[in-house]
Amino acid sequence: MGLLSNKICRDDLKPGDHIYSWRSYIYSHHGIYIGDGKVIHFTRGDGLEIGTGTFLDKIIVSSVPNHGGDSNNPCLKCGDQSNLDGVICSCLDCFLSGGNLYLFQYNVSKAIFVAKQRGGTCTIATSDPSDEVVSRAKFLLTSNGFGVYNLLDNNCEDFAIYCKTGLMVLSVTKLGCSGQASLLAAAGGVVSTTLNAFGVRNSGQAASMASPALVFSAASNALTTTLGLVVTGVGCMALAGYGNYCIGRLVYDVGVRRDVRKVPVEDLVVLIAAMKGQLDNNDNKCKIC
Repeated sequence: MGLLSNKICRDDLKPGDHIYSWRSYIYSHHGIYIGDGKVIHFTRGDGLEIGTGTFLDKIIVSSVPNHGGDSNNPCLKCGDQSNLDGVICSCLDCFLSGGNLYLFQYNVSKAIFVAKQRGGTCTIATSDPSDEVVSRAKFLLTSNGFGVYNLLDNNCEDFAIYCKTGLMVLSVTKLGCSGQASLLAAAGGVVSTTLNAFGVRNSGQAASMASPALVFSAASNALTTTLGLVVTGVGCMALAGYGNYCIGRLVYDVGVRRDVRKVPVEDLVVLIAAMKGQLDNNDNKCKIC
């Protein structure tokens, strides 16, 4: 592994590792390796894993994870898992679906985080011990308790990050803590967030009308502070745009967000069930509700 690639060999895998495999340039599938060649992961069956019903479906052109083959060609280890929803367990081959194996990195520095070209490869957050990670993943597998899959708000990377850290985004305007969701948010424009992060606390309307020079100033300051780069010369605006994108990813990372909270897995399952209307208000009251 290095700055440019998190690719690893199967022999280097350890229980509790957060692994992933790219399906396209901007979409990857994530899971928790639990040992014995098995991976617990969160998915959406019937070929709907990347179905958002928006223009993103045309951008994310990829092969949907082929969990367990299909009814005509089932995996000898997993059987036919192609229509399963939620938290499932697959062999490593089915999880990878022919793709390469990568290891998600935790506790990286801000400089390394920003230097990564793609979201969904690392986080500033610190991982819990491997036995806790595996325990969370198995509990969620048994209860299928991670809710309904959503590419932007509740996806496979969110699941793996929660298993590794126990951290959950708890806010009214929830955006999944995954790097893939953050990548899309950052690329979509985070001018006001970037400016606020560096002390420019104008109103949202004022920030949305910020001049290119002001955006450049915030982004170049970010690059200078984080990476030690002095942003000057002909490539200033290009670097400013890239800096805006990078810092946008950074402010959405679970390791720096202020709307995250450590949530015991038992409480998470109860909370999600309550949100789905499956529990009576007087029974199994959740500690974090």
